[in-house]
Amino acid sequence: MDDTTLGGYQQVHGRPPAFGAADGQAYSVATFADDAAEEGRYGAALLFVRWGEGEKPVGHLETDYLAFGATPDEALAPVLALTLEQVKAHLDQCVARSGA
Repeated sequence: MDDTTLGGYQQVHGRPPAFGAADGQAYSVATFADDAAEEGRYGAALLFVRWGEGEKPVGHLETDYLAFGATPDEALAPVLALTLEQVKAHLDQCVARSGA
């Protein structure tokens, strides 16, 4: 199993990867897909949870939809195939966009 991809990392390590961001905060990452199809397709994106003191979540950032599919699993597949480097780049873009 290749733990350099988001899905591979989660399978190998049994937890989501964590990253430090340009805002000096720690983030973990999760994926999500629409519960219902819009225009016949499901969208999937990344959700970054920001962690504070005492390991408590204190906020989040999310990407726009990164992939679409006929089912939630089909939409999630390319997101889970992103390399950790690509995931970190999406985090950096979210932090920059948030003005943090």
